[in-house]
Amino acid sequence: MRNWFQFDRRILQQFNFILILQLIPLFIFSSYLVYEINPKLFQKQMVYYGIAAVVFFIAFLIPWRKYKWLIPLSYWINLGLLLSVDLFGKKILGARRWIEIPGIGVTIQPSEFIKITVLLMLGYIIMRNPPPKSGYDFKMFMRLSFYILVPFVLIAKEPDLGTALVLLLTGFGVLFVIGIQARIWVVLLLVISLLAPILYTHGLKPYQKQRIANFLGEPSYHVHQSLIAIGSGGMNGQTRDNSTQTQLKFLPVSSTDFIFAYLGERFGFMGIVTVIALYIFLILHLLQIAMSYTKDYFVKVMASGIAFLFFIYMGVNISMTIGLAPVVGLPLPMFSHGGTSFIIFAFLFGILENLLAFRFYFMYNPDSKITMMKRSIHHR
Repeated sequence: MRNWFQFDRRILQQFNFILILQLIPLFIFSSYLVYEINPKLFQKQMVYYGIAAVVFFIAFLIPWRKYKWLIPLSYWINLGLLLSVDLFGKKILGARRWIEIPGIGVTIQPSEFIKITVLLMLGYIIMRNPPPKSGYDFKMFMRLSFYILVPFVLIAKEPDLGTALVLLLTGFGVLFVIGIQARIWVVLLLVISLLAPILYTHGLKPYQKQRIANFLGEPSYHVHQSLIAIGSGGMNGQTRDNSTQTQLKFLPVSSTDFIFAYLGERFGFMGIVTVIALYIFLILHLLQIAMSYTKDYFVKVMASGIAFLFFIYMGVNISMTIGLAPVVGLPLPMFSHGGTSFIIFAFLFGILENLLAFRFYFMYNPDSKITMMKRSIHHR
């Protein structure tokens, strides 16, 4: 019994509680704002928190290092679901992104789950083929890029360019952290620069070009109301009754895509700076974890991948809210009202905490555990 206690305590010692504690202030801010906007949405938010907590513990308890075969299997299943969207996916508002599960009427969006499986797949391959000191060569870069580009093309075709670009930037951000030869990045940037006009002319849908035109010209109605809301907040914000942009419904989707604008209206510049600082400290902590585990490439990929996801989602959402980027449907991560974002990030944090807490092989290997117990008894 004593050995089992020590074993459990060893797991808890490796569990990164600071990561979880860093998320709590974001949850408090988000819940408070959502409650003020609509108490019914707040009730749904609490349900999402409960589901996210269950998903976190499920992801934490799956022995990812032991059952590595689960990773390529989950990737190819998810990729198959993405392919099936084009064949018999459900079309909503002109976009075919969802698959309806027969009999129960529930829809799933495979493009959201692919973020998890791509990071897992990159970690799986890199763990089995660690990079040399000079970084991966072109052949290995192309092999890794394949697992990023295939889902990127499928998601962009739905069309869901916002999610596709998030996946692309996150995937290549991870490769940058892991190590790719510098000349490959130079060539890649030159190719993208040359192809940019062609991609804009023939690769974007008319509504996507319109969003860019709105961004470069006069701001859209959504952005205009958002700027008014943030500006009216001043330094310390308005009371709830005086937050007229949100309470009188001038600000659209104030609980989801434009919740940052209500944050500014309600808590002013000080509230905005506080929330941005919370995100920055969380991202820096994740990158610190990635840099600390120099030989554990699985941890390195997952920690840096989550950091890039947070940075991209936060950067794009805030930028579009203040008129510095085209309006796309990217939420403020683990802040905007909605279940999908919470569940995806909860699963990712569960995987990362598992890799940190169970990173010693004996914790997955019964024989190694018995050997360790015998050595412990012998030394006593």
